Parts: sequence; C-alpha cells; structure tokens
Amino acid sequence: MSAVEDALDRAYRECWSTVLASTVRLTRDLDLAEDCTQDAFVQALKTWTDGIPANPGGWLTTVARRLALDRLRRETTLRRKLPLLVEEPGEPGEQPTDLLRLVFTCCHPALARDSQVALTLRLICGLTTREVAAGLLISEATAAARITRAKKKIAAAGIPYRIPADEELSERLDVVLTVVQLAYTAGHVAAGPELTRADLTGRALELAGLLVRLMPDEPEPQALLGLLQMMQARGDARVSEDGELVLLADQDRSRWDVRLLAEGVSRATAALQQGHGRFALQAAIAGLHVTAPSWEKTDWHQVVRMYDAMLVSWPSPIVALNRAAAVSLVPGADLTAVLAELDALGKEPALKSYAYLPATRADVLARLDRKEAAIAAYDEAIALTANGPEQRFLRRRRAALTAT
Repeated sequence: MSAVEDALDRAYRECWSTVLASTVRLTRDLDLAEDCTQDAFVQALKTWTDGIPANPGGWLTTVARRLALDRLRRETTLRRKLPLLVEEPGEPGEQPTDLLRLVFTCCHPALARDSQVALTLRLICGLTTREVAAGLLISEATAAARITRAKKKIAAAGIPYRIPADEELSERLDVVLTVVQLAYTAGHVAAGPELTRADLTGRALELAGLLVRLMPDEPEPQALLGLLQMMQARGDARVSEDGELVLLADQDRSRWDVRLLAEGVSRATAALQQGHGRFALQAAIAGLHVTAPSWEKTDWHQVVRMYDAMLVSWPSPIVALNRAAAVSLVPGADLTAVLAELDALGKEPALKSYAYLPATRADVLARLDRKEAAIAAYDEAIALTANGPEQRFLRRRRAALTAT
C-alpha cells in the first residue's frame, strides 16, 4: 500500500463521520452529503500524491463542502437552502455537535427502528452495507433496503437535522444508545485482519460521553458509557504481543487500565442504583467480571441472575445465548442441559449467522468430551467469523481437539 493510500485509509477510518456530519449540516440532504464526502476521498487519492495535508480531516471537510455548494448552485437550489445555512453557519468546527445531530436525525421516530439502526451504522461508522448486515445479523440486501428507505423517508418527511428538544429526547434515547453500542461492538471485534478498530471504539466512546453531557440525569447513558469504559480498559490485555486474541479468562489483569476501569465501575454502580434498564444490567455484568479477583472467582450465579433480569426487560436470542454461556460456567453446571438450550437457540433466525452460537456449542461439546461434534461446531464458527484473530483462535481450539 502506498503512503497516500495508507493515509487515505486512516483518514477514512478516523474522519468519515465528521466530514459527513459537517457536510450534512450544510446541505440538509443525506444523499448529497454522502456523495460529496465520497467524492472528496476520491479527489484526495489524486491530489495527495503531491503531498499529504497536515490535517487530512480538515482538507476532506473543506473539499466535501465545496463540492456540495457547487452541486447546490448547479442545481439552482441554493436560495432554497440559504435560510438553513444562515441558521447554522457553514464553517466546520462543531464536529462533536454535528455527530450528535446526525445520530438523532438517523434515529428519528418517523423511521422504522431497524432502519434507524442500519442508517446510523452506515453514516456514523462508515461501515459498508455488508458490514452493517453482519453487525445486525441480516442479509446484505435487507441492510441496503433499510438504508435506502430511511434516506428516502428523511428527505420526503423533511426531518430536521438537529438535536431534539428536551421533551423529545426520551423517545429516541434507547435507539440512540443501541446504535452507539453497536458502533463500539463493530470496532471491538472488527471485520478484517485486525482484532479491533480504534476509530470505531473511540467514536462510540465520544458519542456516549456527549450523550451523558446532554442528559446528565438519565441513568442509561451513564450505564452505557460505564460499560464501554470497562471494555476499553481491558483493551491492551485482549491482544498478545504477537497480535493474537486473549480471552478474558486468560488476560493479564495487571495490563488493564485501572483509572478507566474505576471510572466505568463508578458510572455503572450509580446507574444501577437509579434503575434496572438494559444498559445498566449489561454494565453490572461487566462490573462483576472486572471486579472479580480472577476469572475462576467470578460470581457466575450473580452473572446468571443479571441475565435473567435482562431477559425480562429485553428478551433477545443474543441475551439468551450469553445467559446459557454463563450458566455453563457455574460450578457444577449441567452441561447437557446447557447444550440442549443452545441447540434450541440454533432455531432462532437471528442467530443463523452468529458465530458465537456455534463457538459456544463447540466449547460445551468439548467439555462433554464429544470431540467430533465439537470439531464440527468449530468449523461452523470459523466459517461465520470475519475477524482474523478470532478465526485463528478458533482454529487453535479446533486443532487442540484433533491433537488429543
């Protein structure tokens, strides 16, 4: 990869959403803003051969907005757009606020919830349609259709590009928190050769922090930020020196970020004291893991109880799968019963392409000494996994079975 291509790839990961959000602020037209943002990256590929700018994000934002203004003039719609431009001047600079505006626009209640999530992942995270589909456990065609429908609805309904008034925030909060968490998840285990994408996890942390500042008295944004901070605090220990995945059970806890961990636990505790929303419960589970003296001394009974509570407030096949995995780790657990539960979950359409289901089955089967079935389950999990380090980890687990 050339120096220009490397710089452009890095800029795409780090700057896509802020360039797009700033351009949307100018155009109030998602399709036009996305086209101009993409064209700015194309132009960079040609122009940066003469020298990579010191501020790639600023360069891309300036070019994208200039292209957008040219398009508006050519289409003789500038006068119609002028009141909006006067309301919020077009100079770049309010990137964090722009990101929140774009998130809330994508999560407008006039859109179907599944379309809200798909559109936000596409625009905020810069994920391809295929990556959006993988994150939502749907087909690529379905993801594309949801994104297209959402854009058309925003244009047809004239949905405003703004942060909602205080009285409107609560009805959008859950889906906004959901997409921020999905953005973090997309970076935590990224599709591709690297385990993580720091640009996505960083963006999600930034947005979670902005939501806390926007709604300081709401427990669920605090819980989500605390959850993400606890996950982020373990980041260095998740990867070995040679770039391989290290599971929580095997991590060197001295490598955890103690300051960030303490802040995350504090936020999670405060949120749980105010209510048992699903993000508070997820943060509580993460807190049980990170405050345990070791993996072996984790309070698995309490973890299972938290998942039971989550299934009441947020019934989901993925929550049920995580609960089954936790049950399998309770001392003296009936693994045959756990396997039956996992086999039943295999009938859930939402889990058909979810690699963690066969991976969990493989682990339970191996512990039951059913090697051939475990190897077949590992093969299924490997085929469904798009992350390089995870694939290699699963292959090592599979190879260990064939060697014994």
